[in-house]
Amino acid sequence: MAARPMPRGGNANLTREIPHLTGVVVGVALASPETVLVDNLVVATLLCDDATQLLSREHVVFFNQLTSPDLSVAQLEKARSTGDLEQIEVDLRDVPPEVSRIVVVAYINEGLGHRRSLGQLREARVRVLDLAGDDELVVSENLAPALSTETGLVLAELYRNGPHWKFKVVGQGYADGIAGILRDHGLRS
Repeated sequence: MAARPMPRGGNANLTREIPHLTGVVVGVALASPETVLVDNLVVATLLCDDATQLLSREHVVFFNQLTSPDLSVAQLEKARSTGDLEQIEVDLRDVPPEVSRIVVVAYINEGLGHRRSLGQLREARVRVLDLAGDDELVVSENLAPALSTETGLVLAELYRNGPHWKFKVVGQGYADGIAGILRDHGLRS
């Protein structure tokens, strides 16, 4: 499978095209001329059921909770390759059956009133690498030009389709940041 720019809404059938694929690394590249914005960006992963509802608070993987309860998803403390702000490692063989979707999000982690938004990004891309060899399998188009006042963004999702794992570029922004993303994925405060 050759890496190709994938537009918002595009998807790739990872394990059908690469039957031996057992794990992936999802890389997230976020860049802005404003260093303060980049320093306040958080990448998180939500482990969801087939209705895209979060299984529990413990199924949010981010800087303060680096692994899922079953250890199938882990946020790497240091990216394995250059170009990514954050990387998430997923062992597809160990993802429990109740997890149907693994949603990758980014948001600004700061109080309201700072007037920062994801519209200030010059780059927002997500890509998939083969865990075994770091070969780039899929890369999204730059999602940043479509952003304006949003403070949260669903970048992409890995999801089950029968016996296979697929990857979809989502690119959906949220004006209310992580609160809106979590609410839409079934987590009430």
